[in-house]
Amino acid sequence: MTTQLAGKVALVTGSSKGIGFAIAEVLLGAGASVVVSARNPVGVTTALSRLAKRSDGNVVGIPCDVRRYPEVQEMFRRVAAELGGLDILVNNAGVGGFGRVSEIPVDTWDQVIGTNLTGVFHCCREAIPLLRARGGGWIINMASLAGKNAMADGAAYCASKFGLVGFSESLMLDVRYDNIRVNYLMPGSVATEFNRRTPSAADSWRIQPEDIGQIVLDLLTMPARTMPSRVEIRPSQPPRK
Repeated sequence: MTTQLAGKVALVTGSSKGIGFAIAEVLLGAGASVVVSARNPVGVTTALSRLAKRSDGNVVGIPCDVRRYPEVQEMFRRVAAELGGLDILVNNAGVGGFGRVSEIPVDTWDQVIGTNLTGVFHCCREAIPLLRARGGGWIINMASLAGKNAMADGAAYCASKFGLVGFSESLMLDVRYDNIRVNYLMPGSVATEFNRRTPSAADSWRIQPEDIGQIVLDLLTMPARTMPSRVEIRPSQPPRK
């Protein structure tokens, strides 16, 4: 365990597994106090147990559906009350939903946009006053290469990620003089359970969740004068077509 982030408090949404869990693990290992959050309370409890076994750092679990603003408000109230404030927000909660526009269910559209875009707005709106109270901090949003590359059957997901890119760039301009740095990551193929996949040895060519965790740590430890606002991430050697 290092002390690069000693004294910092980080909240990672969608962190019961996959990329979010890997980010939480890296931040905890760097000395931060970490809040693990996801919709499923059982998943949060399991992640909390796994992280507690790997570190003697301070880790707290708070279930929250980021689509529901009252739940988000309560989560941030607890963060302030139990951990004294917030320095780092990682908006990682995300869902997939794919299909042609004429066929995709309306509730699937609502879930994708509500989680991937509106949920980020909810969290940022609540986080900014806490970050300002600490003299600044970081907001890192998990976008996707689908936020610049449209694909068939991807209207809902692409809309959410294209929107998140625009939101992140506007947010950066809103808060940069509050000493709040906004970064957004655009990963390509990552070996996770996203969209009901099961990672296997065949995914060794894909980006690994811990790779994203390392990039997040690198962003948090950049000199204050420098802000890599947009980071695109691809497998270095995908299978040849």
